[in-house]
Amino acid sequence: MRLLPRPSIRSQRRLTGAMQVLLIAIVAYGFLAGEQKAISNGIIAFLVTLVPATLERRYDLPLDPWLALWITMAVFLHTVGSAGFYARVEWWDHMTHALSASLVAAVGYTTLRAVDLHSDGIRIPPRFAFVFIVVVVLAFGVLWELFEFGLDIVATETGIDMPLAQHGLEDTVKDLTYNTIGAILVGLFGQAHLTGVAELVRDRLLGSAAE
Repeated sequence: MRLLPRPSIRSQRRLTGAMQVLLIAIVAYGFLAGEQKAISNGIIAFLVTLVPATLERRYDLPLDPWLALWITMAVFLHTVGSAGFYARVEWWDHMTHALSASLVAAVGYTTLRAVDLHSDGIRIPPRFAFVFIVVVVLAFGVLWELFEFGLDIVATETGIDMPLAQHGLEDTVKDLTYNTIGAILVGLFGQAHLTGVAELVRDRLLGSAAE
């Protein structure tokens, strides 16, 4: 049973299109105002929003409209945050971290579930899947914070304004905390929304590789 309403494909495409238009507007603003972060984050986010359609065309892997909207929303909200909302809205960073972490957790769960479905000799208990999701997100979160720390060093040495930056130890701890919250939500409720995606991955990718 699904816990969230499933948007229609038409609604998902309209919402995705609207967010893509706004991302293009953010990039245009970045060029006009000389805001490097708005340009880089906007371009990267726009490219990510093309991933669901690319998977469908190239690999014949149609994503559930809810999942496709999830991917687009995660990168869109991050870009809006980097355009000014992170500084103006205190909870915006927490929300985007939880949402992005839930997306990483969803990829981890889908991969694990696809392997489980693909092999009769492998059985992955739900409790192990939950722990796996949380550990994957925690590891990814640590790597991400190290990546941001590295960008800070490069920015200090070169004077180049980087699209990402750390804001102290307290901010890092809060980021990891909300990453964990996103992972736990997917661990608890992901099966209702992601099992079908895992079956598609198995049939379209793993299945073809085994032939």
